[in-house]
Amino acid sequence: MSAMKNSVFSQKIYSFLLTAYRRYLQTPERSLYEAYDAALKIQEIENKHFNGNKIDTDLAMYSNSVMDYFESDLNKLLKIARMRLTEFKASRWFLNEENQKAAEKAGIEYLSLSLVLEKLNFIDQVISKYTIDSEQTTSKALVVRPQNLSANSVISDDKSLLVNTPALPPKISTQDLDKKGKIKRKTDTIGVLPRSILSTISRLQVELDPNSEQEVIQNFRQTQKRTIISIRFILLLIIVPLLTHQIAKSLVVGPILERFRSSEQMQIFLNSEMEEEALVELQRFEEKLKFQNLIIKAPPLLPEQLETEMKNKAIEVAEEFRHESSGAIKNVFADMFAVVAFIWLLLVSKSSIAVLKDFFDNIVYGLSDSAKAFIIILFTDIFVGFHSPHGWEVLLEGVSRHWGLPANRDFIFLFIATFPVILDTIFKYWIFRYLNRISPSAVATYRNMNE
Repeated sequence: MSAMKNSVFSQKIYSFLLTAYRRYLQTPERSLYEAYDAALKIQEIENKHFNGNKIDTDLAMYSNSVMDYFESDLNKLLKIARMRLTEFKASRWFLNEENQKAAEKAGIEYLSLSLVLEKLNFIDQVISKYTIDSEQTTSKALVVRPQNLSANSVISDDKSLLVNTPALPPKISTQDLDKKGKIKRKTDTIGVLPRSILSTISRLQVELDPNSEQEVIQNFRQTQKRTIISIRFILLLIIVPLLTHQIAKSLVVGPILERFRSSEQMQIFLNSEMEEEALVELQRFEEKLKFQNLIIKAPPLLPEQLETEMKNKAIEVAEEFRHESSGAIKNVFADMFAVVAFIWLLLVSKSSIAVLKDFFDNIVYGLSDSAKAFIIILFTDIFVGFHSPHGWEVLLEGVSRHWGLPANRDFIFLFIATFPVILDTIFKYWIFRYLNRISPSAVATYRNMNE
């Protein structure tokens, strides 16, 4: 028995070693294919978004966020291509004639020399565009408009395209620190002339620049393109899930549900709340019949007549709630399809998400301090304000009814007691951590308006 176990164990070890050895023999070809695939993806980005040119901010009509997205993909693909080329060279150096003969015996066929040279030549052509000194690899950043310039102002610096993006905090150098290592205040670094005069002089230089008109037109076209892409993507995020929900509910979930559940077998009520509503409606109908009979001073209804009327009404109410129960079941599965469509749209639209983020950044940072404070107060009062529990209660009850679930009052009250508090804490942390650093005047305006 032990001999059989040892034999099976040795066979497993032998098959594992054989598989590993075959993979080792296929390393050059596998590495070359992966490097070639990475180079093809780089060329695809160049042809699709840069008209076949090198991926460079000077040749693009995109904003900083979009270029960051393209450059991150470029760096990742270049890293893969270079690593696989190194692996290809090293594996070919270690493989000798005996390994090649063993590969032929194992049925492994290598690429022909002409095909290998063709792939290597293509990889070198793609990578050579980006194989330059480290000082030159960092693409030139697009010029950012300072906050003290107007909307039509343009900065001319090596014919760079002006992008209407929010000003980022400047990098801190050793010259900006005092002896104790703290950041110097603005009063410590004031020049001979006030900054307003210097900014006026810079604005005059921009206005007198002969290339400013072309840069303004180019900036306008870029902003227009970004706005069109953002609005179209927002509409897609709204329309695609709604259409998916309706189509799935009418053409997919509805027929399947009607096929597997006939009207006789289908449960009338999904929960006790529906049953209670049906009983109340039937009871009110009976009282209505008696009331109408008393008003017109007609002889009282016979028990058989009353029973017939109640039976017809009960059938009508049952059909109504059966339809509502079927709609609730359809909503559950249709919502799943809508969520899948929404997630799929987000996954395939990464570049549009970057453009949308840049679009909202420009809108938010372009608002005045009063407008920022007004929007913050509006959202906080709606979601975490004094009257927000009533809104959350209506929303949760609507969702429960949409899915055919009973409205659990304990869960609703627990949700209202915890979630708005967490949301309020997140709002306050965001104001303290980020908004206070980006726009202190907006925070001051918010506090004054809130008081």
